[in-house]
Order: sequence, then structure tokens, then C-alpha cells
Amino acid sequence: MTIELKISRHAADKMLWLGITKEQVKEAIVKGAKFRQTEGHLSKFRYLNVAYKKTGLNVYKVKTVYVE
Repeated sequence: MTIELKISRHAADKMLWLGITKEQVKEAIVKGAKFRQTEGHLSKFRYLNVAYKKTGLNVYKVKTVYVE
């Protein structure tokens, strides 16, 4: 399954700062445990957490990423 990411400036900054790749974000969205949030979802996979909103068929707006 191919997914398209639309990454916010905040998420891009955090990815750069934490050394997280787009492939890791995609893997977290596809394989992670998903939790409903007010404006989207939170996906947790291994140490990585991704807050996102699905905006279309296989299109995801990444709001932020962080590690635990």
C-alpha cells in the first residue's frame, strides 16, 4: 500500500531534530496501534508516535511526531 504524507512544518522540524525518516512515519501509520483523537488519530509503533489526520484516500496530514 502506498500512502502520501503531507507533513506540517512542525512535524518536519521534529523529524529533522529527532532523526526520523518519512519511511518510519509511514510504517508507524500503517502498522501502529491507533487511538482516536479530537482532530484525527495517534499511531504508536515501537518508540515512535505520530499524530495525523486522514485527508483523502491514502493521504495523511502529519501534525507531529515524537518518541517515548
